[in-house]
Amino acid sequence: MDYLLLIYTDETTDPKPGSPAFEQMLEGYNALTKEVTDNGMMKGANPLQGISTATTVRVRNGKTQTTDGPFAETKEQLGGYYLLDCKDLDEAISYAAKIPSAKNGSVEIRPVMVF
Repeated sequence: MDYLLLIYTDETTDPKPGSPAFEQMLEGYNALTKEVTDNGMMKGANPLQGISTATTVRVRNGKTQTTDGPFAETKEQLGGYYLLDCKDLDEAISYAAKIPSAKNGSVEIRPVMVF
């Protein structure tokens, strides 16, 4: 079954590029990506650009409205995802726990609905 692992972090407290903490985090992501790719589970993964690049779209009364920024003001923002083919939720949880950002943020796991 496909599971989407949504990675949420606080951009203001994430390690900054070039810092030792950032390099350590990147090594963790590279190791996880290699593991799920080697296991044939990887269906997709990408980091997202910062929330300052986000646009939210709503259609109300037939009119398209856009707002700069994410859908909701929260402490944590969606920063990226992994789409994995896991045998069950327990396996998805075990991989979510390996995502480096889970140490300071959170990872939401959602099964992909198949029509």
